[in-house]
Amino acid sequence: MNLDPTAFLADPELLRGLEEQATPISCSEDRVLFRQGESPSGLCILKSGEATLTMTSTEGKEIATARACAGSLLGLPGLIGNQPYTLTAVAHAGAQVVYVTRDSFTALMRSDGLLAMKILQVLAAEVRSARSAILEQRSPHPRRGRGLTPSRQA
Repeated sequence: MNLDPTAFLADPELLRGLEEQATPISCSEDRVLFRQGESPSGLCILKSGEATLTMTSTEGKEIATARACAGSLLGLPGLIGNQPYTLTAVAHAGAQVVYVTRDSFTALMRSDGLLAMKILQVLAAEVRSARSAILEQRSPHPRRGRGLTPSRQA
């Protein structure tokens, strides 16, 4: 199952606000930013380069993957929900990544309502992407242009 890489993209104004609170992470080689199942401690921003996000089953089989591109927020659902990361993120060699701690992220969200709304937009895009990927995988003939509809009761 492939996730839409644009689902992780953030608005430039949001990126600027977050980057003011961020510290760089060295990625001279491929680097694991966080692993599926780990407790979230912060948020990563992919400034340039690429990263791969993967989800594996309990048996270790890859069940979802996405290529993140510049401007992506990585680890957002886990951080907001205070739940373990649901994906593993690996920044590829040469990527520029910055890290925002949980405390800095929370302080920014409390102090700037507009940026908090922009965070919700990114989170909503991730949810839509995951739902679309599930729908396409379950349907033998993916239906384009149709939304989810409630099932009819007999």
